[in-house]
Amino acid sequence: MVGWVILGIVVLLLIWLLVSYNRLVALRQTTGQAWSDIDVQLKQRHDLIPNLVETVKGYAAHEKTTLDAVIQARNAAVTAQAQGPAAAGQAEGVLGAALGRLFALSEAYPDLKANQNFLQLQGELGDIENKIAAARRFYNNAVAEYNAMTESVPAVLFAGSMGFVQRGFFELPEAERVAVQAVPQVRF
Repeated sequence: MVGWVILGIVVLLLIWLLVSYNRLVALRQTTGQAWSDIDVQLKQRHDLIPNLVETVKGYAAHEKTTLDAVIQARNAAVTAQAQGPAAAGQAEGVLGAALGRLFALSEAYPDLKANQNFLQLQGELGDIENKIAAARRFYNNAVAEYNAMTESVPAVLFAGSMGFVQRGFFELPEAERVAVQAVPQVRF
């Protein structure tokens, strides 16, 4: 009788460990998928920026330093994507600040503000920014859930040895977050 009880406890423990392991695998997949969603949105953003800069160049050619800063920030952001969420968050913050300065130029050039290409590109960029924000929230939520699972019992007993390591959040540094929020609004 005692043997059956011990066997039952062992079987329950194994089932509990298997369920926990499978949950960790599912959460790891969710975080990977969420990061891929962010990656797609960031690529669209990065592809749109050169067109925006070219449009602005026609109206504000002597604003070369601002235009160069946007292109450099865009290139750094593209490179940072391969380095993970923390590096991407920093680089995207710098890019957002550079874009803010670019949009501030439109205030000084009324013809640029009225240009249909510029308005369309600005609208598309705003749409992508909203999608990135939503994808970032989803990713950070998935990471929080995954990280919590890796630190809870029973997963904490085996997660590290099986390659389930903590994931980083996709965050903008505070200084860049403030700069991004300061982007001027276009008013008609």
